[in-house]
Amino acid sequence: MNSNIYRTIILFSFLSFILIFSPDLFAQKKNNKFTIVIHGGAGYISKDIPEQLKQNYLNSLTEALNIGKDILANGGTSIDAVEKVINYFENNILFNSGKGAVFTSEGKHELDASIMQGKDLSSGAITGVTIIKHPISLARLVMEKTDYILFAGKGADDLGIQLGVDIVPNSYFHDSTNYQKWINTQLPKQKGETVGCVALDQFGNITAGTSTGGRQNKTPGRVGDSPIIGAGTYADNNTCGVSATGIGELFIKNTVAFNISALMEYKGYTLNQACDEMIYKKLPADSGGIIALDKDGNYEMPFNTFSMMRGVANSSGLFKVDISK
Repeated sequence: MNSNIYRTIILFSFLSFILIFSPDLFAQKKNNKFTIVIHGGAGYISKDIPEQLKQNYLNSLTEALNIGKDILANGGTSIDAVEKVINYFENNILFNSGKGAVFTSEGKHELDASIMQGKDLSSGAITGVTIIKHPISLARLVMEKTDYILFAGKGADDLGIQLGVDIVPNSYFHDSTNYQKWINTQLPKQKGETVGCVALDQFGNITAGTSTGGRQNKTPGRVGDSPIIGAGTYADNNTCGVSATGIGELFIKNTVAFNISALMEYKGYTLNQACDEMIYKKLPADSGGIIALDKDGNYEMPFNTFSMMRGVANSSGLFKVDISK
């Protein structure tokens, strides 16, 4: 037998043995450190919000943050933490994602979501879905089960049916409180009701995800930044992960999420410097905010509106949620 072939067979047999009996040797090394940041939207909490409603929001942020923190603390992956946190928001009527989605000008609901992994830049997104109970979960399946990144409208709904995600009638998203907001033209339009999560797990992997019901009273078919990779969502293990909330058109124009990463990679900015550059210098006042964390677990949650629902937790015991400045 040719000696090269013989050596190849021996090497292959050895590697097969190792993979079968010692798979952990090839697994990513855990460092026991993690960080997670969340947001529930920017710019729509007023200064005179009733105290009970404020407490309801804070309690919900606490529950969402605990879901993600527990997954990461138990050695779970950042992508699982991000999906499950956003699933919680999508089930919570207080937030504009999933069950709490706002109305289009036609009185219907169109939902968007995206997710991205920093380890390989893999991404998945859906926009304009009308029957998907958990848009972030379908976005993840787009990333994992298809050769594409973004599905829209009926094609995205049909894909959800094909992949077996939870399907609901569009009326499922029709909440009476949101309906009253929609028909009452005296109420201001909500600007930034979006939810998001960015997590760094014990393996050093960053995942970012964003989910929304869009802008209140929007023209049907309008797409904001939430399902746009680089605008509302971005993740790169070498730099940072970002999820945005606010006036989507401005975040798209300025490719906010990607540019935070780019400033770090190409200009040597810190996470703080990059976030401040985009939120306070590039974007106009009252346009929104972001949550972000870098590969070392540093985090930022800047916003240029009166309020942004947000929270952070890490492996060092930090745990806090807040609404206003």
